[in-house]
Amino acid sequence: MSDELPLKGVTVVELGDSAAAPFCGQILGDLGAEIIKIERPDGGDPSRHWGPAFWHGTAATFQSINRNKRSAVVDLKDAAARARLRRLILERADVFFHNLRPGTAEDYGLGGEQLLGENPRLVYCALGAFGHKGPLSKLPGYDPLMQAFAGIMSVTGEDDRPPVRVGVPVIDFGTGLWCAIGILAALNRRHATGAGAIVDASLYETGIAWMSVVAAGFNAAGDKPPRLGTGAPFTVPYRAFETADGYLVVGCANDRLFVKLAEALGHPEWARDARFADNMARIANRETVDGMIGDILITKPRRHWQDILEAAGVPNAPLQDIAEVLAHPQTKALDMVQQTPEGDMDLVSLPLSFDRARPPIRRRPPALGAHTDEIFGDED
Repeated sequence: MSDELPLKGVTVVELGDSAAAPFCGQILGDLGAEIIKIERPDGGDPSRHWGPAFWHGTAATFQSINRNKRSAVVDLKDAAARARLRRLILERADVFFHNLRPGTAEDYGLGGEQLLGENPRLVYCALGAFGHKGPLSKLPGYDPLMQAFAGIMSVTGEDDRPPVRVGVPVIDFGTGLWCAIGILAALNRRHATGAGAIVDASLYETGIAWMSVVAAGFNAAGDKPPRLGTGAPFTVPYRAFETADGYLVVGCANDRLFVKLAEALGHPEWARDARFADNMARIANRETVDGMIGDILITKPRRHWQDILEAAGVPNAPLQDIAEVLAHPQTKALDMVQQTPEGDMDLVSLPLSFDRARPPIRRRPPALGAHTDEIFGDED
């Protein structure tokens, strides 16, 4: 990797808490931007207290999405403090983003049109819950609410069981990622035109985007997909199967792979059976073909079947828990977990490499207000 990270020299002011906004800031920080995280004086970002677990006195949740930042405390209820923050944004920031409720930024003098009116080069990003317009635009929201409202829970889990939330904050992290993409696109346009931009993103819009394939299927055929557990509505077999010592996901995304699977399991005749001859036939006979495969895989440990399927060229993967994931040689080879400079925390890295190297962790997640004097000291 080159000595300079891609966003070196870019200054970002983050007025965001919980998960989505801090994740955006961490992405930009990992890419080399200077991130100034603004926190409230009464406890700071609420995710500092989202336990269990706690790590060096702060919730591991916060530690996982706030590295490569500096923290400054600002009391937004104080007019002088707000004015100081406003000057910081106008005079030093290339990017300002927040997740304040709609209308709050404007009340504080931190609205997009207000700030770009004084600094037209500023890239401004507002991260909301339901979007910047519409009948629900002023309502708050969180990841599980949006997994429900955007329909993700309607296609997750099994039809004969209660609704299931995806076990990781896909809406929060997805929205943070969209914000980062929007900010980078706006910076690129500014490089060409000199003009800043107002970028809007929301949890709800992210949820709908994650439902793109489901929406296309519904718009094309009018059918609401069933909840299929680990399976997929458009490909069979494509799910987790139980083995003698755990679950193994088998993915046959086309007919050619099904032929290989049938041969690997000792039943080449399956591929010639009219019930399984092509993907549409297998979908119509999903329970039958899945049951036949399951009856075989349950007889041996998953490592046995992994070796056989890998030799046959059939995509598969064991269902691993987090301990197995972190210990796996592939995870280690990719350098996906890095230590903070102090060597006392191991954090999952940015899933991007430049010049074949992963951006390093330059700063551990900051203590609340650790850099307030450093950032604002010259104004006192």
